[in-house]
Amino acid sequence: MLGCPFSIRTGPNMCVNYHTPTREQFGTLGAFSELPADWRWPDEVWKDYPAPIVRAGRDGGMDVCLASYGMVPRRHIPPGVKVFDTMNARAESIGERRSFAPAWRRLQLCAVPMTWFYEPCYESGRAVRHAIGMMDDRPFFVAGLWREWTEADGAIQTAFTQITINADTHPLMRRMHKPDDEKRSLVILPHEEVADWVACRDMDVARSFLRHYPAERMKAWAAPQTVAKKQEPSPNLSLF
Repeated sequence: MLGCPFSIRTGPNMCVNYHTPTREQFGTLGAFSELPADWRWPDEVWKDYPAPIVRAGRDGGMDVCLASYGMVPRRHIPPGVKVFDTMNARAESIGERRSFAPAWRRLQLCAVPMTWFYEPCYESGRAVRHAIGMMDDRPFFVAGLWREWTEADGAIQTAFTQITINADTHPLMRRMHKPDDEKRSLVILPHEEVADWVACRDMDVARSFLRHYPAERMKAWAAPQTVAKKQEPSPNLSLF
């Protein structure tokens, strides 16, 4: 079972939980209204949960893929190795960390659609779960990486991570997390840059996308919630 109380999920590793677009909202993000009828994903995504991502297609366009949240799914951590999290990749070390470097060197870039993500804010003196989204309430994309895994039955499944940057100077994101923690932010991609990001084939150019989104186009609001325990997803990415 995945026991996921918010108080356990917070910390310097940044965003580990976010809210996904509905199938209808997906149609507002581009040419993705025709999704496979059997695709399902939860409203809120946690580690190892299935969620849609967008990546470069073989025809030069963009394809949607249903993938597992976390670059190294828990089921692929070898026995005897302490469980570790790979939901977020730090931009500063993305080319060095063993979990992320191979995908970064191959520029296996993806964009993660969401309507908002969650962070703890301590301005009241205690952790208050906050949702962070766009001022106009539109869904948006976060920069990420993807890789493939071979499952025990021989099936090929996809996993992904989100990319974060330092947010010590960002007017909104520096309000999140404990006062003494390093401030981090997801890399939010402007809509007009999503296609260029996923198609990028130059590492230096890819790094130029890893910058802050304007705070005046974002908003945050208190969203306290007790997250109930949920059944751990199976390797076929289905929760239903």
